[in-house]
Amino acid sequence: MTKSVPRKTSSRSAVQEVLDRAVSESGLPGMVAEVQDGAGRWFGAAGVADTVTGRARLPQEQFRIGSTTKTFTATLLLQLAAEGRLGLDDTVEQWLPGLVRGNGNDGGGVTLRQLLGMTSGLFNYAQDESLTSRHYGPAFLEHRYDRFRPQELVEVAMSHAPDFAPGEGWTYSNTGYILSGLVIEKVTGRSYADELEQRIVRPLALTGTYLPGDGQYELRGPHTRLYSKNHLPAPDAEIHDVTELNASFAWTAGGMVSTVGDLNRFFGALLGGLLLPPAQQEEMFTVFPTPEGKWIPHTSYGLAVASVELSSGERVWGMGGAFTGSFCYTYGTRDGGHLVSQSLNGDWSDPIGLFTEVLEAEFARGGSV
Repeated sequence: MTKSVPRKTSSRSAVQEVLDRAVSESGLPGMVAEVQDGAGRWFGAAGVADTVTGRARLPQEQFRIGSTTKTFTATLLLQLAAEGRLGLDDTVEQWLPGLVRGNGNDGGGVTLRQLLGMTSGLFNYAQDESLTSRHYGPAFLEHRYDRFRPQELVEVAMSHAPDFAPGEGWTYSNTGYILSGLVIEKVTGRSYADELEQRIVRPLALTGTYLPGDGQYELRGPHTRLYSKNHLPAPDAEIHDVTELNASFAWTAGGMVSTVGDLNRFFGALLGGLLLPPAQQEEMFTVFPTPEGKWIPHTSYGLAVASVELSSGERVWGMGGAFTGSFCYTYGTRDGGHLVSQSLNGDWSDPIGLFTEVLEAEFARGGSV
């Protein structure tokens, strides 16, 4: 583990400057950041939550959190491991017999740890051409309400050969987290949404965090509108309001909704050791550098958590996520005492670059308020 570099007070004016520039130069509708540290909370915003009404972005707004869902899923699975109800070395075949097979896939050789660590080799169903043709580009507007059962998503993955033998490589794959969600339901006999509510949402009083139910296309609380160019690269590509959609395409790999405040509270508890015993905490936060070109540069990955090394040498921990119309990023110190959660309500430009600039500004050494 890289030791944290001592830092002076961060420059919130520098954070606000990044937010303002995201709107003025990148043409994004709005961007927000909420900082949580020993001094309390600070919230900054730029742009709008609704391009029709001009309504400003607010701290309590809900948005889709994409792959940050994975951290919640891994936490639930690790809690079950801590209770002795499953083991990370259990195979997928033990819990979901017959589901992972065909085209060289074998659930008997894939462990739950490999699912969470992106080392299973299972093909990422989200990269299947038949699905990408429906979810990226203009066709998305016709298919935004399509419903998928988790088993269907796994079947799509099984129509492809694995990328590599289990444990012999690393590649980002949503498939492992769909399978993890199914394992959670199999072990508990309850829905993932119910386990999420009972084990994380209610104990932490996360008022804006949930997994939408089947047919729940709208965000159920105060929320920002979400906008997309449907992955079309032209600078003048038409922008669409994509707030309402069916998130079953991502389910336990990326389908959740939350707020910046809730994400800071969740990661504060997780990093602070309040959600997992030491053994499972160590499993989750044992990270390895991701292969060059495979994911975000200067990033290491554990079990649904990542660490990013900033230019100052500071290492921050957390996770980010993307879903149609929405990007978010929550990172902070290893003890969870200082966190920044960010949200963009548009899915173009360079979100990782903007998010990193905010982290650099907030965690920079020698800054001043």
